[in-house]
Amino acid sequence: QLQLVESGGGLVQAGGSLTLSCKASGRTFSTYAMGWFRQAPGKEREFVAGVTRSGDGTTYGDSVKGRFTISRDNIQNMVSLQMNILEPEDTAVYYCAASPIFSVLQRRYNYWGQGTRVTVSS
Repeated sequence: QLQLVESGGGLVQAGGSLTLSCKASGRTFSTYAMGWFRQAPGKEREFVAGVTRSGDGTTYGDSVKGRFTISRDNIQNMVSLQMNILEPEDTAVYYCAASPIFSVLQRRYNYWGQGTRVTVSS
């Protein structure tokens, strides 16, 4: 079992930065690839970023490449999402998720956090 709790959401102006954190409970954190997804109002949930179990590999959704950075700390059982040059289109609820394999597909992720809301004002 793995429990995930996100934090760090809030209101930020366009062009600003925000860092989201996800704390995992459970001794098996390092055996999971981790991902961030987001769901904007009226839209389906989409993949944002993923990181391998060891942290040596990452992948990003096209809309956030070059602006967002995912990282993890397997000692602290945490995964972070550094978001820069935020745009109003980044407004969404952001979810942290864990998967036994490194994937961009939601169906591969079997543990999810409750989400943290990010609002970017223009």
